[in-house]
Amino acid sequence: MKEKSLTIEDTRALGARLAQIAAPGDVYVLDGDLGTGKTEFVRGFAEALSPGAAVRSPTFSIVNTYSTPVFPVYHFDFYRIEKQHELTSIGIDEYIYGDGVCLVEWGTMFPAALPPYAKIIRFSDAGDGSRIIESDISF
Repeated sequence: MKEKSLTIEDTRALGARLAQIAAPGDVYVLDGDLGTGKTEFVRGFAEALSPGAAVRSPTFSIVNTYSTPVFPVYHFDFYRIEKQHELTSIGIDEYIYGDGVCLVEWGTMFPAALPPYAKIIRFSDAGDGSRIIESDISF
């Protein structure tokens, strides 16, 4: 799948599409530079499952949990993590192998902390104010 997102609403709509096929235990790595739409994608994902969900970047908290009627959504941001043991200290395995779906911004920084079945979604700036969002999965 490769999509061009022209607006924030487009990016959120793609997140909402993924939410329709996601299942507990899924782990998605959101890979891309700052400002390429990763958090907006998560907003669309969470709002599709729980309208009005207040999604905020977990840059400083490392993980935010969003309760939805379908399953919990665990939103990680590895950007400020310096060593993998920091992830162990927050109990990452309990989230990864838990009852929800994990969306991990900057997850490629610590691939050993993620399961081998994690799916990567790549975000890039197309240079014209739009974004390219691509993955090996179809949604």
